[in-house]
Amino acid sequence: MKAIVHTHYGSPDVLQFTEVEKPALKDDEVLIKVQAASVNTADRYLLRGPLPVRLIGGGLRKPKDQRLGTDLAGRVEAVGRNVTQFQPGDEVFGEGEGAFADYACATEKHIALKPTNISFEAAAAVPLAALTALQGLRDSGQIQPGQQVLIHGAAGGVGTFAVQIAKAFGAEVTAVCSTRNMEQARSIGADQVIDYTKDDFTRQGQRYDLIVGVNGDRSLFAYRRALRPTGRYVMIGVSGGYIFPLLRTMLLGSVLSKKGGQHLGLMGITRIRHQDLVVLKDLLEAGKVVPVIERRYPLRETAEAIRYLEAGHARGKVVITVDQSNA
Repeated sequence: MKAIVHTHYGSPDVLQFTEVEKPALKDDEVLIKVQAASVNTADRYLLRGPLPVRLIGGGLRKPKDQRLGTDLAGRVEAVGRNVTQFQPGDEVFGEGEGAFADYACATEKHIALKPTNISFEAAAAVPLAALTALQGLRDSGQIQPGQQVLIHGAAGGVGTFAVQIAKAFGAEVTAVCSTRNMEQARSIGADQVIDYTKDDFTRQGQRYDLIVGVNGDRSLFAYRRALRPTGRYVMIGVSGGYIFPLLRTMLLGSVLSKKGGQHLGLMGITRIRHQDLVVLKDLLEAGKVVPVIERRYPLRETAEAIRYLEAGHARGKVVITVDQSNA
């Protein structure tokens, strides 16, 4: 089968589109014939191998796992003997190992049946970004109907899902994005849109029950200024992926949270859970969430897709289409 691999860390230039063995199926896994995958910031970290990635098991000198990609959608080809929820022929979406390939394996707790009303490409755009938005809003943000919610960084993969999921929870949503993305934010349901190139939402006097920082590039003091007395700020990402704002929020957030009733902090690690994929499936089938896809690349051009994502201006998701004539 064809797959994207990297034998050492580096830029997208090190990626190879090559022939590899079909992955071996474990007892608790399903083998998926991949129809589409999508690119996430996590993929570029695993590719470039910053020190934290290497220290937590990625491999110090070279990647332990040469495969890349996690988000996928496709058809179940075979199931392990301990799998009970899926059978060959099922159309599924979720997280697998080495998704940039003709075939990939996934545990049954990391996938769910694909929504019946969307394409494989749209389903592949969902998993990590939408799970991050869902868990950031519901679990960390404790979102409630009728709340005033602001999404800072509403144009990218996580942000477009966050706007729609917040609306589905019954919130009034303000989206913060650049001028070119304002119409897109309105089209996916934002009640108000703020152009960050012209206006600073932290100095407009409006107070919010919940602020989700997808691009958490403001100071915690600025975010606190825009919160109601019992409001919450949840950082789930940072512009450019720099680690220092994350550390600052981790260390300073707990201190500031002790004053008054406000809470400021990090979301934590996104959990890949079958039950949450089912929640997303229901929202997708109800039409309350629609994946926003800006670009599609064939599997052999995965390096170009990652380069585009690294440029930092993707609107919605970047999807990889898999030509099954390779399989």
